[in-house]
Amino acid sequence: MTLLFCIIFLCIISLLFIIFKSKNLIISIISSILIVYIILNPKLCIESTISGSNLFFYKVFPSLFPFLILINIIINCDGVYIYSKLLGRVLCPPLRVTEKCSLPLVVSALCGYPLGAKYSCDLYERGDIDYPTCQRLINIASNAGPLFIIGSVGTSMLQNPYAGYLLLISNYISCIIIGLLTPNFNDLKYRYTKPKINTSPKNIGEVLKTSVDNSIKTCLNIAGFIILFSVLLNIIKNNTMFQTSLNNICNIFSLDKNLIEGFILGLIEMTNGCYLISLSSVNLYVKLFTISFLLCFSGFSVTSQVYSFTYKHNLNMKRYIKIKIFQGIIGSIICILLYKIPMLNVSLNAFSRFNKTSHIQSNLLFLSLVIILILPIILYKTITKRKL
Repeated sequence: MTLLFCIIFLCIISLLFIIFKSKNLIISIISSILIVYIILNPKLCIESTISGSNLFFYKVFPSLFPFLILINIIINCDGVYIYSKLLGRVLCPPLRVTEKCSLPLVVSALCGYPLGAKYSCDLYERGDIDYPTCQRLINIASNAGPLFIIGSVGTSMLQNPYAGYLLLISNYISCIIIGLLTPNFNDLKYRYTKPKINTSPKNIGEVLKTSVDNSIKTCLNIAGFIILFSVLLNIIKNNTMFQTSLNNICNIFSLDKNLIEGFILGLIEMTNGCYLISLSSVNLYVKLFTISFLLCFSGFSVTSQVYSFTYKHNLNMKRYIKIKIFQGIIGSIICILLYKIPMLNVSLNAFSRFNKTSHIQSNLLFLSLVIILILPIILYKTITKRKL
C-alpha cells in the first residue's frame, strides 16, 4: 500500500513539474511524501534517526569537535599568514591558488570533507581571498580524510590496510590533477558578493569563546545532514520497488548485488556505499575502482554539507558537482594504475594474506606523505620548464 501510494505521488510530481517547472513545488511535494512515509513507517524512521545520531556522536563528533576548535584558534590567531609563509610556496603555486589558501588545503588533506570547503569560505568571509579564488579552492580542497580512508575503509571494511594507503594516494593525486586541469576562474565572469571582513579577537578568552561557538555550530550542521541522509538511505534500502529493481538488474546482467547496491547508495552517502561494496564477492581491484570513485565524488550527503557553507556566497555548485564526478573518474583510473604496478600489487596481496607489523604500516604512511609533498613540486617545476 505504501509503495502504491509513493508511485502515485511520484507521477503527480512529474506531471506538476512538467506543467509548472517549479523546483520549489517538486521539493515541497517530495518532502510531503517523506512526511507521510515517516507517519506510516515510524519504527524504521526512528531506528534510522537513532543510527544516524549514534554514527555522529560516537564516530564523528569525538574526533571532529576538538579539531575544529584548534583550527578556529589558528585562524583567529592569524595562523593563515603563518601557514602561508611555511607551506604556501610549496603547496599553492602548482595548484594556481594564492599562498593564503595553504591552510584549507592542509585541513582538507588531514581531515577531509567538508572542512576544506568550510575554511575556504571562512577565508573569503575574512577578506583573505577573493571570490574567484574561493570558487576554485572549494574544488581543490575537497577530499576524504586519511583516517576514514585508511582506518574505516582499508582496515575495517576491506581488512587490508595497504588498500587504504592505495586509495589515499589516488585520492590525493586526483585532487592535484583537478587543481592543474581546472581553469583559472579569474578569467570567467561570476557574480561577486562583497565579503564580510571580521577582525580577529586578540584576547585569548575571546578567541576560545569564538572558536568553541563556531565549532559547535559546525558540528550541529554536520550532525543534521548525517541524520537526515541516514533516514533517506534506510527508506531507499527498505523500499520494495528499489530491492525488486535491483534484484532484476543483477539477475539479468549477472552482477553482484552488494556491488551495485553499494555504488547506487554510495552516490547518496559514501560510507554505507563503501561498506556494501566491501561485502561484495568481486575481485579486489573492482572494489578499489568503485570505492575510489565514491571517495573522490563524496556523495550527495557531503555535497549538501559543502553547500551549507557555500550557498550564502553564491558559489557555483553545479560546476562543483561536475568537477567531483570528473575527479571520481580520475581517482578510479589512478587507483587501478597503481594497483597494476607489480611491486604494489605484490604488497597489496601480501597484506591480504598476512598480518603485517605496525612498522610496515608506518613506513607506508611515511612514503605516502613524502610522495604527497614532493609530487606538487615536481609537477610545478615541469610545467614551469615547459612554459619557458
